[in-house]
Amino acid sequence: MLKKTVVATAIAATTLIAVSHAQAADYVVDTENQHAFVQFKINHLGYSYILGQFEEFEGSFSYDPENLEASSVEMEVQTDSLNTNHAERNRHFMSDDFLSVAEYPTASFVSTGFEPEGDSEGVLTGELTLKGETREIEMPVTLVGEGEDPWGNYRAGFEGMTTLALADYGIDMSDFPEIMHELELYVTFEGVRQ
Repeated sequence: MLKKTVVATAIAATTLIAVSHAQAADYVVDTENQHAFVQFKINHLGYSYILGQFEEFEGSFSYDPENLEASSVEMEVQTDSLNTNHAERNRHFMSDDFLSVAEYPTASFVSTGFEPEGDSEGVLTGELTLKGETREIEMPVTLVGEGEDPWGNYRAGFEGMTTLALADYGIDMSDFPEIMHELELYVTFEGVRQ
C-alpha cells in the first residue's frame, strides 16, 4: 500500500511540474522605469520624416519559451500623450483632423495569435483599435533578451514593427501626398515576470 501511495504521489508531482512548465509566465510591461516605447514614423511631404511617440500606456503579456504559440499581448495607449517634439504639431495630430483624442482617448491592441519563426522571432496577430476602428494587423516581433536583473526580478524584452494604412482607421490623408498615407509603428518593451 505504501509503495502504491509513493508511486501515485510521484506521478502527481511529475504531472504538476509538467503542467506548471506548460503554462506561460505573465509579465507586466515596465513603463514605470521607462523600459517600453510606442513610437511611430511618417513621411513628411517626401522631404523628411516625422518621428513621435505615445508617452502614456500600459500593457501585459504572457510568454513561455517552451510553448511560444501560447504567447499573448495586451496594450492600451493614451492617445493624448502623443509627442512629436513640436507642441503645435502635437495639437494638430490630436485634433479631429487626425486622432480625435477628445472622442477616442485610448487606442488598444489585443493579440489573437502568434506564429513562431525560430526560437526568438515570430509574427504576432491581433486587433488594433484606433480612432474607433478595429482592424486585424500582423507584427513581426523579436525577442531581445530575457533573464534575471540585478534586483532579483526576471525580465523579458521584445521589439516589433508594422506598417499601418491610416485610411483603415478613419484618418483622411487625401490632401497629402500618397507617401504620407502610411505610418510605421515601432514598439519595444521590457516586462517584469509576476
